[in-house]
Amino acid sequence: MNLFELLQVGGVGPGGEFIDTFPYFVFGVLHLISFAVLGFGGIYHALLGPENLEESFPFFGYVWKDRKKMTTILGIHLILLGIGAFLLVFKALYFGGVYDTWAPGGLRKITNLTLSPSVIFGYLLKSPFGGEGWIVSVDDLEDIIRGHVWLGSICILGGIWHILTKTFAWALRALVWSGEAYLSYILGALFVVSLLVALSGSIIPLILVSFTGQLDPSQAKAFTFIVRDQRIGANVGSA
Repeated sequence: MNLFELLQVGGVGPGGEFIDTFPYFVFGVLHLISFAVLGFGGIYHALLGPENLEESFPFFGYVWKDRKKMTTILGIHLILLGIGAFLLVFKALYFGGVYDTWAPGGLRKITNLTLSPSVIFGYLLKSPFGGEGWIVSVDDLEDIIRGHVWLGSICILGGIWHILTKTFAWALRALVWSGEAYLSYILGALFVVSLLVALSGSIIPLILVSFTGQLDPSQAKAFTFIVRDQRIGANVGSA
C-alpha cells in the first residue's frame, strides 16, 4: 500500500494535516491480522502440510511449466486487480472521495468522470523524452480515476479471457515458462509502477514526504526529465 492509497481512507485535512488517526489504526490492525494468517499458513505448509499440494487439493496444485494452469492463475489475479481498481473508483465517486495532491483541502469526490479513451490512452502514446513525460505527466485526479475505470475493465475482461482460452502459439514460443521468468516479468512491471508513483506529483502526496513541508507537488515533474537531460548531455548538477 502506497501513500496515495493510504490517504483515501480519510483522516487528512487541508495541507496534509492528519486530523483523525483512527482509520490508520484500523488499517494497522487489519494488516497485523493478515500477517498472522499468512505467517501461520507459511509455517503450516512448510512443516505440517502435504509435500505435494495437488495430491490433497488438485485445484491449488501446479508446476511452473503447466502453461494452462499459469494462464488460469494469471486470469484470477487480473480479475482481483480489476476489482481493486473499481473499489478505488467507487470510493472516489460515492464513498467520501479521494485525496487530491494538487488542490490541498482534504478528500474530495469526483463528479466529472468522462471516459474518453483518447485522453486516457493518450498518456501511453506520449514520449518519455522530449518534455512529454509519458504516463508520469498525468496532472489531473479525474484522469487517474478514469484510468482506473479502464484499467479495471481491461483487467477483469483479460482475466476472464485467460481463464477460458488457451495460450496462442506465438506466446508459447515467445515466452519462457519457468519460475525465474515469471519473477522477471513481475519485477519489470513493478519497475514501471514504481516510476509512476515516484515521479508523478498526482500520485504521491509530496506534502507528506517533504522534509521542510514546502515542497509543492508540481515540483515532482522536474525529476521526470532528469534522465532525458542527461542523455542529451546537459549538466544537471549546474542547472
